[in-house]
Formats: sequence, C-alpha cells, structure tokens
Amino acid sequence: MEFFRVYSRVLGLLAPERRLAITLVVANVAVAVLYYVEPFLFGRIIDVLVKGNRAQPSETWSASMRLLAVWSVVGLSGIVASMLVALHADRLAHRRRLAAMATFFGHVLTLSPAYHAGSHSGRLLKIMLTGVDNLFGVWLSFFREHLATFVALVVLLPLSFFLNWRLALLLVVLIVVFAILTTFVIRKTEHAQGLVEEYHSKLALRAGDALGNIPLIHSYARLSAEARTLGFVIRRVLAAQYPVLNMWALVSVLTRSASTITVITIFVLGTWLNLRGLASVGEIVSFMGFATMLIGRLEQAMGFASRLFFQMHGLGQFFAVLDTRPTVTEKPGAISIDRVAGAVSFEDVSFSYDGVTPAVSSLSFSVPPGTTVALVGSTGAGKSTAMALLHRLADPSAGRICIDGIDIRDLTLDSLRRNIGVVFQESTMFYRSIADNLRVGRANATDEDLVRAASLAEAHDFIQNQPRGYDTLVGERGTTLSGGERQRIAIARALLKDPPILILDEATSALDAATEARVQRALKKLMHGRTTFVIAHRLSTIRDADLVLVFGDGRIIERGSPAELLAADGVFATLVRTQLQVAAAHPNPAPHPDSAP
Repeated sequence: MEFFRVYSRVLGLLAPERRLAITLVVANVAVAVLYYVEPFLFGRIIDVLVKGNRAQPSETWSASMRLLAVWSVVGLSGIVASMLVALHADRLAHRRRLAAMATFFGHVLTLSPAYHAGSHSGRLLKIMLTGVDNLFGVWLSFFREHLATFVALVVLLPLSFFLNWRLALLLVVLIVVFAILTTFVIRKTEHAQGLVEEYHSKLALRAGDALGNIPLIHSYARLSAEARTLGFVIRRVLAAQYPVLNMWALVSVLTRSASTITVITIFVLGTWLNLRGLASVGEIVSFMGFATMLIGRLEQAMGFASRLFFQMHGLGQFFAVLDTRPTVTEKPGAISIDRVAGAVSFEDVSFSYDGVTPAVSSLSFSVPPGTTVALVGSTGAGKSTAMALLHRLADPSAGRICIDGIDIRDLTLDSLRRNIGVVFQESTMFYRSIADNLRVGRANATDEDLVRAASLAEAHDFIQNQPRGYDTLVGERGTTLSGGERQRIAIARALLKDPPILILDEATSALDAATEARVQRALKKLMHGRTTFVIAHRLSTIRDADLVLVFGDGRIIERGSPAELLAADGVFATLVRTQLQVAAAHPNPAPHPDSAP
C-alpha cells in the first residue's frame, strides 16, 4: 500500500498542469492502441497469404495491399503521435521537476530554526536533489511506459481472449506469476532498502559536515580519520545494499524465464490447436505478436517496480519534509502593516522548546516607542528566546506579544519582520558579494546607500581594501572575513533596513576595543528614535539604556533604569561588580566597565 500511496502522490504533483497531463494520457492511450493493431493486421495478412493458394493472385495481391496500406497509416500515425507525446511529456516533466524543487526549497525556508538545528543542511540538500530527480524519472516513465503497460493489461488481454481464449489463459498465468514475484520481493526487501537509504543520508551528512569544517579538520590532523569514517559508512551501505540487489536480480531472472517458457508454450499449444482446426496460422501469428508485446510490457512493469522500489524511500523522505508543518504560520486574513510606531508589550508570555522545561515564563513588560531596553542575565536565562518570540521565530505557548497594541500573530510575517531589524551575536553571510550581502537589508539600495551605511558601521575602509571592493565574493558563511568584519557588515545591513524596532544580540561582541567605540557611536545614531532591545553580557554596551530587564531562569527578576538597579544593590549590581573585578585583573581585552551603568 505504501508503494501505491507514494506513486499516486508523485502523479498528484502534476495537478497544476492537469489539462496537459490528461491530454497526454488520452494521446498516450490512443498511441498504445494503434500499436496493438499491428499484430492483428499482421495476422490478417498471413491468413490472406495462406489462403492465396485457393484464390486468384490478383485477389490475394489486392487484399494484401489494402491491409498493408492500413498498416502503413497506423504505423506512421503512431510514430508521429509518439514523437509529439514524448516531446510534451519531457517538457512537462522538466517544468514540474523545477517547480517541485522550488516548492521544497521554499517550504524548508519556512521551517523553524529549531527544525534546522536538528536537520543537517547536507541531508536536506540530498533529500531535495534526490527527490526531484526521482520525481522526474517517474513522470517520464509514466508517460513513456506505465500508461502503455496499463493499456496492454486493460485492452490487449481482453482482446487476446477474443482471439483465442485457450492461449489467453497462458498470459493470465504469466501476469499472476509477475504479480506474485514482485509483491514477494518488495515485502522481503522493503525494510533493508530503508536501512540503505538511511546510510545514504548519513553519507551526505558526514560529507557535508566535513566540507563545512575544513579548517578544523586540517588543524586537528583529521584528514585520514574523516576519510576512514566515510569509508566505513560506504562499506555499511554496500553491505546493506547487496542482499537487496541479489533479490531483485533473482526475480529478474525468474520473470525472464517465465516469459520465455510462456512464449514457447504458446507456440506449442498454438500448433496443437492449428492441427485440430481450432486456430488459424494468422490467429497464432497475431496472438504471438500480442503475447510478445504484452510480455515486453510486463517486463517493463517489473523494471518500473524495481526502479520505484529503490526510489521510494528517497521520495518518502522528500514528502516527509514537505509534510513537516512550520511552527509559525500566518492567520487567514492577517493584517499587513506599513511602518509601526514601535510600542512593544509582552503580556504574561511563556514558552518552552520541548513542551516541558520553560525557556521563558510569565514575561510582562511594556515599552513606548523609541525606548532602549537592555536584556541582561546569564547564558540561557531567556533573553534571546524572548527576542526570538518578538519577531516570531516561534510563538508563545501562553500570553501574547503586541506591537502598537496589535497581537503580532494577527500580522503577516513579512510586514512584522520588515519592521524589525536584527544584528545577531554570530553574523553569517551568503556566499555572494559584499554588496549582495548588504542589500539583504534593502534590496533596492543604491551604491551610495551601501557606502553610507558601511561608513556608519565602520566597515567602508576594510571593504575598500578588499580585492574587488564591494564586489568581492566572500566565502561560505563569510569565512573569508574576520568576525569583526562580519559583525560590522551585519550592522550596516541593519542600518540599510532602517527598521522602527531593532534587536542587537551582542552586536559588538566580536569587535576590538577601538572599533567597538566607533561602532557604538554609529549604533547610537541608529538607535535614535527607534525601539531598541540590546542583549548584552558586556555591561558597557548598555550604559545608555532607558530600561534594564534582568533575566534569571526564564523570568524577569529585576527591572529599572541602570542607576536604579545599581542603587538597589541586587543581581544587576553584582554583575557590574563582577565585571569591574575582571576588568581590573585584565585591563586590556575590553573597554573598562567604569562607563557601564
């Protein structure tokens, strides 16, 4: 049942072009029927020639010519129609293959960061590429082979009973043998092939993981170890694959043997029937033609079943990803807003990643537009989670978050995220030019806009020193740039976006002291008039905050202005004293926290 479920779902992906697909189906059936007329005409000609000894030569010649003329028309019509069907079927399959790739890619992008954290990108890429290639193969086979096989069973088999029911029974036996052998092998090897596909996924994961960490492999002399590990997985793949291949090779031999025995039996039985006047020579020839075509189609069906069997797990993985629902979806009729004022409120917000341990619990606070809010606390206290909820990387399990009094779940995702700019703690980049990476902030930004934003972010000088300036291609995830350079480009990106709400997640953590001071000035200009949330461990980055929220175990344990919290001598004051002590012991690595709150 799984076999037919996957097959029907693959064909269901042709629905966007159903009219063309149905037209091709009808045309294919007509072509198949035309070809099945040929054995019948051949048999009629044989009968005319056999009876020619008892008829006038002119009558025999005339009858033969009429049949040959019909045969020529049928043959030429079949050839032309087959070419047209094949041409449009190929184009349809290519279009749908690329459409399926676009659908898969777009869907994967909508899945939550938590999903991607648990799914290696190499495995997802392998599933996408393998899946669309398998879809393409099934669609082509459907129009080129499967339909003709179906017509052979539905049309040719009943027609063979009409010609000679005794001989037709042999074909029925052959079909039953094919069906039993195919079902037996599929049931015997399905689980084993599933293991093979898992090993293939592990291969893609392992290879992708190694290629993404080349510096680590070289620095720890892991070249031989990684190659050995990959070789071990390859051996596991082969060990699991060989028994499956052996079973399918055996069934191929058995079905081929059954086909040969059937053809010989048809000839022997046909001879016996002819000697007793129960079948003419022409009927035997026609039936042999029908039988040969039907056997050929059945062998194609066996080949198709074999190919789809080996593709089924890959297709299953493809559909499993497509069936994964995004954790964040838009409501029907969601509101699209232009530019918000920037008032943000959390109303008793709680959230858990695993449904058991709360990441944040009962968060409640309100900030007016233009307020700078600092989120302080130890690692894992819930600061980044709270900000992830604000731009809907996940949705609260309880409570609600509002912007300008509107529940953010009532807004379209595009309009919400268009109003929020984020500078992450570890800013990554696309494997594209620096200019392209900057235009992620605003696609229509001019070259002058790029220079202005980069200058404010203290990035223009080092960009100019690159081999091709703003057109320099950066490495995968921006690895050809230093951490500080990537961070400054991320800040320039946020400047280009010009959002009313800004989230700075340790935005200056990768910068040296001198550059941090310059970028802080740029950020101060950027933050002016915006609602800004600053997640910080280094307290010097939040000295100008209007409000400080101190997080602990997913809750807000202190709140107030920096001066108020210092005077209260609580957790925040303890954090400041700790950093002062560290700075006194190590005065050089970072700006001194004296200027902290």
